[in-house]
Amino acid sequence: MEEFLTQVMPFVKNHTLLVGAWVAVLVATIYTFTKSALSKVKLVSNSEATALINNQNAVLIDLRSIDEFKRGHIVNSLQFLPTDIKNHNIGKLEQHKDTPVILVDATGVVARASAEILAKQGFNHVYALNEGIAGWNAANLPLVK
Repeated sequence: MEEFLTQVMPFVKNHTLLVGAWVAVLVATIYTFTKSALSKVKLVSNSEATALINNQNAVLIDLRSIDEFKRGHIVNSLQFLPTDIKNHNIGKLEQHKDTPVILVDATGVVARASAEILAKQGFNHVYALNEGIAGWNAANLPLVK
């Protein structure tokens, strides 16, 4: 062990930027895995979302703009903006706190953050569609206009 330390210390001194970058990547990775493990929100695939819709009457929330929503959305989706959820302006969605709620956006990025907010607002079963409408569309799953 002592021999190892005598080799490591000069390396660290000569490559502090590289070592610092590796430590930052390690910390970021641990943080990301811990955050996702402790999250109340689950990312679901297209098939898992379909099963939730068919078996548990999941409510779909489309977070895209009204224009994007009109161009094509998943059947029976409700359209809300992320700002509506952030400002707790969710009206008719309040009655679905014990029903599975699946949030959908264009690519799956915005949905997760909005889903976290809904979970903090007391929704018990909150999901975010992985890859959003883009993934749904790529799988040739139906959209309505």
